[in-house]
Amino acid sequence: MTENQRIHPVVDMEAPPPPPTTTRPLVPRGSFKSEKGDPTRLQQPTVNQPFRRTVPVMYSRPPTKKRSCCCKCICWTISLIIILLIIIAAIAGILYLVFKPKIPQYSVDNLRISDLRLNFDMSLYAKFNVRLTAVNPNKKIGIYYEKGSHLSVWYKNTQLCKGSLPKFYQGHQNKTVLDVALTGQSQYGNTLMSAIQEAAQTGRIPLDLKIEVPVSVKLGKLKLRKVRILGDCLLIVDSLSANSLVRIKASTCKFGLKL
Repeated sequence: MTENQRIHPVVDMEAPPPPPTTTRPLVPRGSFKSEKGDPTRLQQPTVNQPFRRTVPVMYSRPPTKKRSCCCKCICWTISLIIILLIIIAAIAGILYLVFKPKIPQYSVDNLRISDLRLNFDMSLYAKFNVRLTAVNPNKKIGIYYEKGSHLSVWYKNTQLCKGSLPKFYQGHQNKTVLDVALTGQSQYGNTLMSAIQEAAQTGRIPLDLKIEVPVSVKLGKLKLRKVRILGDCLLIVDSLSANSLVRIKASTCKFGLKL
């Protein structure tokens, strides 16, 4: 019986607990654990590593269908305008090559002073008769002279008299002689008359004949919109004596179109 009995150690309940045993880690610091352990990397941060800041990425909204439709409409409109301009330019170029338009020419044949006198209110009354020759040099273009034309005679910066051309049609390569009566009344007539008489002593009085005529051009059977012919004729006459035919010493005319 004594052989079969076991002796168990007696535990002293009042004895202090044994000190904890310290164990050294199997994996050195700064290295990774095995694949069977924690997959998280345990890496000691390096010295002097720059600080990295995460910048949030902003995403723009995709364009809506309404905006894309507006862009398409604008592009189509611009394209149509460009196409129309190209077509108009091509038509104008073809018409120019076919008809070869030229501006009508005008010349002053003679000038007669019917009346030039001072009124009681010291204004200057003038009545001139001007003979003009209008030439249409175009072979395939007719010209309609419309209402609203203006002719005026100026001495320096003062208008002496004015009038208008009659309404008529001028055919191809046609020459038309026009007699136009011009009348007018100017202020400060005494000073103006003295200046004209002083210039008459030299035999060279400068006059300026301004022309503005609205016309419509006829291409074959097609009548186009109105344009304005602007002309400026610088004249040098010997005198402005009343009831006499004035001799024109020099004449220079320039003409242009106003759409």
